[in-house]
Amino acid sequence: MEGDQHKAVVRRWLYGARFGDFIEQSAQAILGGLVQRAGGDLELTQNNAWQEQIQILKALQLPEGEHATAKIYFEYTIPRLGRRADVILLVGHVLFVLEFKAGESQFNVAALDQVWDYALDLKNFHDASHDICIAPVLVATKAAPQTIELLHTLHEDGLVRPIRASAGDLQQIIVKTLTFLTAPRIDVASWESGRYLPTPTIIEAARALYAGHSVETISRHGAGAQNLAITSKAVDQIIEEARAVGKKAICFVTGVPGAGKTLVGLDVANRHLDKESATYSVFLSGNGPLVAVLREALARDTVARAAIQNAPIKKGDARQKVAAFIQNVHHFRDDCLADAEAPPEHVVFFDEAQRAWTLEQTTSFMARKKGLPGFDQSEPEFLISCVDRHKDWAVVVCLVGGGQEINTGEAGISEWLEAVLKRFQDWEVHLSPNLTESEYRSDATLKKVLALPNTRSNPNLHLATSMRSFRAESLSKFVREVLDVEEAAAKQTLAELAARYPIKITRRLDLAKRWLRDQARGSERYGIVVSSQAQRLKPHAIDVRVKTDPVKWFLDGKEDTRSSYYLEDVATEFQVQGLELDWACVVWDGDLRFNGEGWSHHEFKGTRWNRVNKTERQIYLKNAYRVLLTRARQGMVLVVPEGSELDPTRAPQFYDPTYDYLTSLGLTEVA
Repeated sequence: MEGDQHKAVVRRWLYGARFGDFIEQSAQAILGGLVQRAGGDLELTQNNAWQEQIQILKALQLPEGEHATAKIYFEYTIPRLGRRADVILLVGHVLFVLEFKAGESQFNVAALDQVWDYALDLKNFHDASHDICIAPVLVATKAAPQTIELLHTLHEDGLVRPIRASAGDLQQIIVKTLTFLTAPRIDVASWESGRYLPTPTIIEAARALYAGHSVETISRHGAGAQNLAITSKAVDQIIEEARAVGKKAICFVTGVPGAGKTLVGLDVANRHLDKESATYSVFLSGNGPLVAVLREALARDTVARAAIQNAPIKKGDARQKVAAFIQNVHHFRDDCLADAEAPPEHVVFFDEAQRAWTLEQTTSFMARKKGLPGFDQSEPEFLISCVDRHKDWAVVVCLVGGGQEINTGEAGISEWLEAVLKRFQDWEVHLSPNLTESEYRSDATLKKVLALPNTRSNPNLHLATSMRSFRAESLSKFVREVLDVEEAAAKQTLAELAARYPIKITRRLDLAKRWLRDQARGSERYGIVVSSQAQRLKPHAIDVRVKTDPVKWFLDGKEDTRSSYYLEDVATEFQVQGLELDWACVVWDGDLRFNGEGWSHHEFKGTRWNRVNKTERQIYLKNAYRVLLTRARQGMVLVVPEGSELDPTRAPQFYDPTYDYLTSLGLTEVA
């Protein structure tokens, strides 16, 4: 009863059949097939739900001629979301995603978002569903008959807004939708054999990895030669060789913003979590918000999966387990200060290694906070020395982003290289050839490291393609061109990506909020991001001094006023670095201003703006906007306020040239 196969088919459903065969088959046989494929102990409520769905669907009368060609699939897996859609129904030129809520009479927002998410995932990430019409339908089995209106529900990508249906409405919905939409018939065999090519958020990816999925199954294939699987394998080989021959190695992995550097570290570290293993690993990050959000997301997911498997676990226990996997680098540092023995881990991943502290910053911190006035090591030198305590072998993996230093005292990658030259020339060095690019700030030190006999250049240690924006791989290029004032190049890049990745501009925050809400579908996450130096946005109800909880902001739902969805609390570059939204609103203040030729850098103190003259702090401010402008996966809107003639701290000349510059590149106004 399965469809004809053009090529190998990955079966993603528990039961599939031509619709005519489904009608002819007994309900008991269908249910038996579902139970057999599901395996394990099923709750009575699931059996009852399937029986009700089968009964409702058997009552359908498809248009003439469709019974023989239509296909029906129960419990279709949506890999990126880690869930299964109740029913997929292919009829003619339309794919219907049916989600049933047994015994429900209302259509709540969460349920509508759920079926919308299933449809969006197919549309965006299943290659055979990109160009077909998809209609998500939420069936509340006890609801009153609904008015079926499709006129204003179709999105330009061929996805219909969720349709509300009672059990008796399905017949009418199918007929009306088939009439309303025009498209070529779906090739069922081709659709069944279509590849699923997801581009997960870092939170989704971490959940999947922690649940035991491989990096290949959660990352997009064909996204360039240097993909996650290749880079993860390269790191694995370095680790295995170091262990096998008893040597020490340091490895530098580079990548464009959103390419998955963090994901590489999580992937490899997750496969070496056993404390008894010779390759016991730990993932370290100095990014407090990222650590907090990932830990909480994994803990929540662990609790939810355990409940489904009838093996409940307390959230506190789940958090403790996750804490051993993802640790704050400063806690690791403090443990090594307190204990002179080698750490238990032979393999240590340092995320965002370019943000490690300089010698000056580390010395000052150790004297002020740790009572160690004679401390004379940079943070990288001390961290490598901790791992160097192992007598046999060890591996340090530095995950390096370019143009991401946003805090005072962050060194770029040069301090790691200086540490190698100063104390660890006997270590083998494996580095990405892209480390020579200016954005990594490796300076002349890199040339000296490249001249060492133990240095190996490996192109597989660079991730060349952004996964954050599956619609626009050239976003980071555009942002770099905007910030480097490469106007002609920025215009061309924008023209190339605008159709796939909308970037709008406005002077009004209310219009930007409306645009965000209009663009987002299902549970796609949106929010407002601003520079931490944006001190004069208070007239727009944005106060960067109000502390935002990144866990609530990134993980909680639309009903929580502290979540990003509410568009009240804003996040700065410190809360969002390493994380992402689907849609973002970037509000531009007078801290970074276009002056007709380039950028001028400012900070607000007391009652007025002061010019920032230190080159290092200018870089931090520019990088803050680089972070903000690369957070959105699907599109963003920029808000450059109009300023006020009555307020000298918000004078129009602080904002107008920036707005004029951005619009001159081709950005269009929010309608």
